[in-house]
Parts: sequence; structure tokens; C-alpha cells
Amino acid sequence: MALYIERTLEPVLIDASLQFPAVVLTGPRQSGKTTLLRHLFGRNYNYISLEPPDVRAAANADPRGFLDIYAPPIILDEVQYAPDLLPYIKERIDADRSRKGQYLLTGSQNLMMMSQITESLAGRSAVLRLLPLSMHEMSGNPQARLPWNHGYVRTGRSMLVPDIWKQFLRGYYPELAAEPDRDFNLWYSSYVQTYLERDVRGLKQIGNLAGFQSFLRVIAARSGQLLNLADVSRDLGIALNTAKSWLSILEATYQVIVLRPYFGNVGKRLVKTPKVYFTDPGMLCYLSGLRDPEHAANGPLAGAIVETAVLSEIVKTTMGRGIDPQVYFWRTSHGTEVDVVIEDQGRLIPVEVKSTATPKPPMASGLQSFMADYADKTEKGWLIHLGDTMLPVAPSILAVPYSEL
Repeated sequence: MALYIERTLEPVLIDASLQFPAVVLTGPRQSGKTTLLRHLFGRNYNYISLEPPDVRAAANADPRGFLDIYAPPIILDEVQYAPDLLPYIKERIDADRSRKGQYLLTGSQNLMMMSQITESLAGRSAVLRLLPLSMHEMSGNPQARLPWNHGYVRTGRSMLVPDIWKQFLRGYYPELAAEPDRDFNLWYSSYVQTYLERDVRGLKQIGNLAGFQSFLRVIAARSGQLLNLADVSRDLGIALNTAKSWLSILEATYQVIVLRPYFGNVGKRLVKTPKVYFTDPGMLCYLSGLRDPEHAANGPLAGAIVETAVLSEIVKTTMGRGIDPQVYFWRTSHGTEVDVVIEDQGRLIPVEVKSTATPKPPMASGLQSFMADYADKTEKGWLIHLGDTMLPVAPSILAVPYSEL
């Protein structure tokens, strides 16, 4: 039997199935959506995947007949391949609105699928998101228990690098965690090719997959930086609107997190230059050509990799509670910056990320500036680092190890 890794979303998912006629579970390909649903509901629910072409064709050709055969309670996997089913699912739900948990739907494409769901299942479905594994989920899996900074990996040049960098390279996808001997470079290579062929081509009918793959790598190289799409489009020789469309595809398929600047004025957040991070540090490392911990830890992307891991952990932990995260970055015209700002019920939580194992008070200067500007909304600041010591570095600012995040 394949190893199952417990997910923090489980109680939220069960609760949603008891409150809504339909539950929609979205997230990137291979994040564990199907495994999670079949583990929780497989004994009492039928299951059908809509990805095979013949099943997809049957569902689109005769939706009512298809739903007669595959009656609820049922798990309909990869429903974005048969969006014509959704109005007929609505019809079935409306015939008996009191019956909860009739349909459990999964999909790995947010943009197109969510527009269809909003139109057809508004008020009838709960929408939840599942990303790759969090540290908490990984630490609960004895086969994939994280080593953190309690050990080091010796590189080819006999340098010692904290083996958390080995985990950053490997990433947090469930399949790699469940199979620790799996070659992660081959896995990511296959993942990218599958993603391009299935998700990208199907979402926008993109013919230039080679160009899109180059775009992926360019975005990886700019991870954690202010993203100027005009520069990207010029470097790749593509139209600016094409670059904007391709970025929306990456966001819609949960490959990247678009982080916008924090302003007290909400309207300004939507028009200022964003930063872009990959959802998983392993994908960032693969697309950047990083293959060993030493190069990752000592290369120019070291800071971006750690920021990616921290931001992803914040987002995954929040989504695991069934909540949409409100995360931003902060930057002044003078260049003072805070990596992540979390907005929670009117309160602000600033988080600075450092790839060092030795936090020092000057590293908290950006946090101090932010807390001074938003004193009425901020109580504490956090400096996340790769060491193993928790200590105060400034008034109301605590340095916390990544392993304790």
C-alpha cells in the first residue's frame, strides 16, 4: 500500500462536505488532491476521472446521461476537462438542496474552472485549495521526516552545507516525500513536461510551448525581485500582453504566488509592481538549473529560495485552515523593505527572511521601519532564519528558526 501523508486540510474538507452539496478542491497538479479525497471518502463515494479522452468526450456529449450513470455521492476528478457538466450538476443539486456532500470536484486550473463554478455552483459549493506539503505535514511522516539544521550534507568539494538545502532542492510535493529514493530532478523534468502538455496547452491553447518554457525559466531567475514584465517581454522577444497572459496562466495553475505591495490604500495594491515566487522551492531550484545543495546555498538565488520556502509555508498553513491568505510585501521609495506582510483581521504581521544561520539586530531594520509606520496595526515582527536559535533582535521583534515557522 502506498504511503499516505496526513493533510491539515482534512477536518476542513470533511466539515465542508457536511455543509455544502458540492465541494471543489483545487491546487497544482500532483499536490495530492485525488489521494486526499479518496482517502477520506473513497469507501462511500464513487470515483471517476475526467482526464481520459473517452471519459471526457462522453461527459461533454451527454451530461445528463453521464450523471445518471455516475450518480452521487461521487468524486469527479479533473472537472476542468468537462466544464459542460457543471450546469447539470447544479440542476441535480437544486433538485435536492438539503442533501450535503453530493459532489466532490477536483481541478488543477483555477482561472477557467473558477469562472465556471462561480457561474454554475455559486452558493452551492465550498472551494478549498491544496498546495504541496507543509513542514508540519512532512514532520508527521516518519519516512520523510525533515532533518532541518541538525545535520549537514557533504558536497562534492567537501564543504558542509546545512541539509535543509537538500530539502529545498527536493521540494515538498507528496510523491517525492512518499518516495525518498526517487530522483527529484527526473521527477521535476517529467512534471514540467506534463504541466506544459496538459495544463498550459489546454488552458489558453498555447502553441509556443518552447517559448512558454523559456518564460518559466526567466520568471524563476527573477524570483523574489520586483517583476517588470516589459523587461521580460523584451528579453524573450514576445508581446507585453503575451507575458501578462502567461503570468496569469502560472498563477491560475498554482505554479506561482504573485505578491503585491502593501498599502493602506487597497486600490494602490492592484496597480503597483508585484513580486513573483514559485509555490514550491524545488520547482524554483529545478528551473534555475540548481542540482546540489552547495550551489543552492551559496549562489545568487539563495535568498530567493529561502523566501520562497517561507512564503510558501505561510500560504500552505493558511490554506490548510480553509482560509485564503492575505499576503503582501512592503517597500518604500527609499528601498526599505519587508519580505512578507500578513494581513489578518485588520492586524499586520511583518516577516523578514534571511538565508543566514546567524541573525543579527541590523537585519531587523526593515521590520522596525514598518512597525513604526503601522504602529496602530502591528504588535510584533518576525525574522525567519536558517539557524536553530530563537532570540529577540529588537524591541517586539523575534528571530525564529525556519524549522519553528
